[in-house]
Amino acid sequence: MKTTRSRFLAAMAFALAAAPFASATAQSAYPTKSIRLIVPLAAGSTADILSRTIGAELSKALGQTVVVDNKPGAGGTIAMAELARAPADGYTIEFASQGTLVFNQALYSKPGYDSLKDFAPIILVGGVSNVMIVPPNSPSKTVADVVAAAKAKPGGMTFSSGGSGTSHHLSGVLFGQLTGNNLLHVPYKGAPQGILAVMSGEVDMGFFNTPTVINQIKEGKLKGLAVTSTTTSPLMPQLPTMDGTVKGYEVNTWFGFVAPAGTPAEIVTRLNAEIGKIMEQPATKEKLAAQGFDLAPVAPPAAMTKLIQDDLVKWPPIIKAAGAKVD
Repeated sequence: MKTTRSRFLAAMAFALAAAPFASATAQSAYPTKSIRLIVPLAAGSTADILSRTIGAELSKALGQTVVVDNKPGAGGTIAMAELARAPADGYTIEFASQGTLVFNQALYSKPGYDSLKDFAPIILVGGVSNVMIVPPNSPSKTVADVVAAAKAKPGGMTFSSGGSGTSHHLSGVLFGQLTGNNLLHVPYKGAPQGILAVMSGEVDMGFFNTPTVINQIKEGKLKGLAVTSTTTSPLMPQLPTMDGTVKGYEVNTWFGFVAPAGTPAEIVTRLNAEIGKIMEQPATKEKLAAQGFDLAPVAPPAAMTKLIQDDLVKWPPIIKAAGAKVD
């Protein structure tokens, strides 16, 4: 199975020849006012951390304020539908993810938007794996222990998420599917609340983005059992991969920026170029890598379009086979 980075590289190679280039004159006219950056997840989530880090640098690059607007709820469908209705003028953009652009298309019968028709991809930013976590006093010390506990308690094991349709949710769905266990999903308003539920023992386990649980694991407030990528994390090398116990398991969530469909090509190109420069800054790379993010190679918008198309072929069958539905 391809790693997240190799998929980024493949998408980039596909798109490089088709990269659009706008004139300096057209690009210099934008922007003339502040830009609203919608984040479909709660403050403190991985999406929030990434968007604020890049948004702050984008404000400097464009000479206009980038205002982060957190719009959590309904797995990000509320925020994505709002972007789909927004003016296509470059002054409203969104920090989207694999969850909002791919998973939701299979989880919701009426998500309120079409990922391929309603948005203009700007740029892929990167990816991140999740970590399987359990309460610090949990008797489970390994993934195998959790599998055994779930089999001994059919339908009684619970896992939290930061909302239906998130990678946290789908990580649990895939775990249950591949191990033959029926787990009870308990969605929370956001990732921080879902993580707290694991810490307090309200739920038996969770699968959350690496950057949001590293500190709690190091401090002993959570017990990390494995990472959902097929390679170990350099930040937590002591944790094995889920695939080591549950064959075929892999979840690597990607993130990127999108605008409403119809946004002028020169504006999309300008945003792609500026965010690309930010991603290549040594300080940005160091800061995000230290938090567990795997930055994608800088590529034109078409690379993100290709990745969305590929994942809309891959993931819906998995979700439907698991019987996962939000409505």
